[in-house]
Amino acid sequence: MGGSSAAAPQVASYLSHDGTLIKAWVYLPPGALPRGSVVALHGCGGLYASQGARKGLFNARHQAMADWLVGQSYAAVFPDSLSPRGEAELCTQKIGTRRIDQTQRRADALATLAWVAAQPWAVDGKLALLGWSHGGSAVLAATDLSRAEVRSQVAPPALAVAFYPGCAAALKAGYRRAVPLVLMLGEKDDWTPPGPCVELGMAAGAEVNVYAGSYHDFDNPVGEVRLRKDVPNGVHPGQGVHVGSNPAAREQAFARLLVLLQQAFR
Repeated sequence: MGGSSAAAPQVASYLSHDGTLIKAWVYLPPGALPRGSVVALHGCGGLYASQGARKGLFNARHQAMADWLVGQSYAAVFPDSLSPRGEAELCTQKIGTRRIDQTQRRADALATLAWVAAQPWAVDGKLALLGWSHGGSAVLAATDLSRAEVRSQVAPPALAVAFYPGCAAALKAGYRRAVPLVLMLGEKDDWTPPGPCVELGMAAGAEVNVYAGSYHDFDNPVGEVRLRKDVPNGVHPGQGVHVGSNPAAREQAFARLLVLLQQAFR
């Protein structure tokens, strides 16, 4: 499972902060030590493609990010929060019925950051946290100063980046960012709408980027916008949500991400 890449991934196992033994895929640039490390948190669909030629491998979005980060001489670490807990995906489950929520995702994110910081290839202080959708919400959960486990963490990231997270719960809870936070949002997102995230960003002093004409999953390197009727959540419950690539927005977001990482890892 990890997918093919110019740099084949290593597999690591360690305990989450809730005691679950989780597995992570670790991509290291060849040759010299990484210029920094990025912990990347998957969305509700998990890390792996569920159909097509990539079934069982990293899906296209995750593989593209792994390849891109390694190409920039960064280490990329992708923890799997679903498989160790007996789930393949959460997207088709109503939010109130899910057995895995931000409590578990926070525990995994904080444990992964600590694990990475302890590795011999890690560069002290040069650590970033990134996530998509449910994993973007996990970025918020793992950087919220109102949580004791966040305040006491041993390896805080220098940067946190959330692609189209759900922000309503964090906004309602009075989220306070522990680290520099950047939000990457789709203007037309009808799954995790940008409005609450814009409001949260203003309240928390975060950088907010809203990409015009973009839906959920706009940074996917493949596919076109489609309607997912199997998703019960979103702005119009029961009517499905739109997901799909916007190449121009993806290019803009990656260009900004590159600058952010360069600044954070000086």
